Amino acid sequence: MDRYYKKRFVPLALPALILFVMVIVIPFIMGVIYSFTAWRGTYFAGGDHFWEAFVGFDNYVKAFKTKKFLDAFVYTIKVTLVAVVAINVVSLAMALLATSLNKGAAAYRTIYFLPNLLGGLALGYIWQFIFEIVFSKILFGEDGIISIPALCNMTQDNTKALFALVMLITWQMAGYMMIIYTTGLNNIPKDLSEAAAIDGASTWQRFKSITVPMLMPSFTIVFFLTLSKCFMLLDQNVALTDGNFSTRMLAMQILYTTRDGSPPDYGLAQAQAVIFFVLIAAVTLVQVSITSKKEVEL
Repeated sequence: MDRYYKKRFVPLALPALILFVMVIVIPFIMGVIYSFTAWRGTYFAGGDHFWEAFVGFDNYVKAFKTKKFLDAFVYTIKVTLVAVVAINVVSLAMALLATSLNKGAAAYRTIYFLPNLLGGLALGYIWQFIFEIVFSKILFGEDGIISIPALCNMTQDNTKALFALVMLITWQMAGYMMIIYTTGLNNIPKDLSEAAAIDGASTWQRFKSITVPMLMPSFTIVFFLTLSKCFMLLDQNVALTDGNFSTRMLAMQILYTTRDGSPPDYGLAQAQAVIFFVLIAAVTLVQVSITSKKEVEL
C-alpha cells in the first residue's frame, strides 16, 4: 500500500516542487549571492561577472550604517508590536461575540471577514480617504461635527501615521484571525465551562482558567500570522503614507533603496532583504517555540 501511494505521490508533487524551486529557492539563493556584490540591477560595478564585483560584507555593514534603514527597522518594530496586540484583542473579542450569538453568527463572520479579501493598495487608498477627508474635514476638523485636532492629519505625522496604519491593518486582518479563534472556541468542550459555572466560577475566571489555556494552539497560529504579515507590510504603507514623515517600514525601505540612489544599489537592497528575512525568521521561530511550550505546560 505504501509503495502504491509513493508511486502516485511523486508525479503529483513534482510539478509543485519544481515551481517552488524555480520561483522561491533559486531567486532566494541568487539574492543572497547578489548581496555580496556591487550589483546595479543591469550590470556589476567593477566587472562583467559577479566574482569581479564581490564586496564581501560591505553591503551588510553599509545597511546598518544607513540611517533610513535603521529608522525603518525601528518603525517596523513599533508598528508590529502595536498591531499584533490590537489585532489579537479585536479578533478574539469578535470571536467571543460570534460564538455567543444564537442567530446570525454566519453572516456576522462573513461581514467581518470581507476586508481580508481586499488588496493592500485598495485598503490603503480607502483609509487615506477616511483619514484625510472624513476625519480631518467632516468629523474632527475645525469646521467638522466635533473639533478634535488630535484626530486630524493622521497620515501626516510620524506617530499619528503609526496608529493610522495599525487601524488599517487591524480592520483588514482581524476578520481572518477571528475565524481561527472561532474554530478554537468551538473546539472547547462546553461541559468544562458549565461545570466551572456550577462550582461558582465567574465569567472572567472561566475565561482565564479554561478558555485561554484551551485556545493556546489558536494563539500560536494567530501570533505567527500577525507577526509575519505585519513585518512584511508594503502595499498598505505605500498607499497610506508613501513613506513620508519617516513612516517607511522595512519592506518599503528595501524597495526604495533601489530607487534612491543613482545608479540604484541593488546589492545593498539585497543585503537589506537578507537581514529582513533573518529578522522575520528569528522572531517567528522564537514566538512559535514559546507559544508551543505554553501549549504543553497548560
